[in-house]
Parts: sequence; structure tokens; C-alpha cells
Amino acid sequence: MGKMEYDVTTTSRTGEDSHAMAKQASIVLDTDMAGRADAFNPAELLLAAVGTCMLKSMQRIIPMLNFQMKGARIRLHGVRQDVPPRIEEITYKITVDTEESEQRLDLLHRNLRKYGTIYNTVAGATNLNGTIERAAR
Repeated sequence: MGKMEYDVTTTSRTGEDSHAMAKQASIVLDTDMAGRADAFNPAELLLAAVGTCMLKSMQRIIPMLNFQMKGARIRLHGVRQDVPPRIEEITYKITVDTEESEQRLDLLHRNLRKYGTIYNTVAGATNLNGTIERAAR
């Protein structure tokens, strides 16, 4: 199988919204020095990329494991250090709506950590750790 490649274009014009475009999709970016509540800043985009990677991996893994679930939520938290500026730690909590056993939840989590492209890329650059749990009934 050949290597997968990805292309994204970001644009910014003074006094206008900044955007990222890929395929036929566009998202507004928070590049304003005052901040924007209606757009993701770069750190939030990084966290969203990690969470999206885990959700997409889940969709690929659950049929292989015959894992039964109704849905999942991932909360992510990043900590920035000032010098040098970098995200030094990302923690997450995966909540899965499932009746599967604790051992099966653990198996799902191990597979998410092992096979996620963005997860592994980010884990190689920062402290990335989290937990998985069953949704409350």
C-alpha cells in the first residue's frame, strides 16, 4: 500500500476571517490576537486532531474487535509551557456508551493508542496520556 498524503491550505487577510481548507471543507481559524470564541486556535486544533484521530480509529477498530457501542466522547486537555513555547502535556478521557467488559474497554484503548496515526505522531512529541471508561447509565 502506498503512502497516504494530505493537503491543507490556510489563508488570512487583514480584517477578514482566517480559514483552513481541505478537500471541499473549510473551517474558520482563531488567528486574531484578541482571540475568537467562535473558532479553534492552533492548540485547540491540535487537541481536536488527536480526538478526531481516536474517533476515526474507533470506527475502524470496532468492527474488527466486534465491539458493541452506541457512541463515544473524548475530552482533551492540553498544557502549554512558555519557554520554549510548546504543548508539554495532553491528557484525555474517553467515555464509551457500551455494555462491553472492562477487559474489552481496555483492549479498545490499547488498539486506539497503537494504531492512531495522529495519536502516535503527537505522542512522539509530547506527554500524551489518558483513560477510558464506560458512560454512566
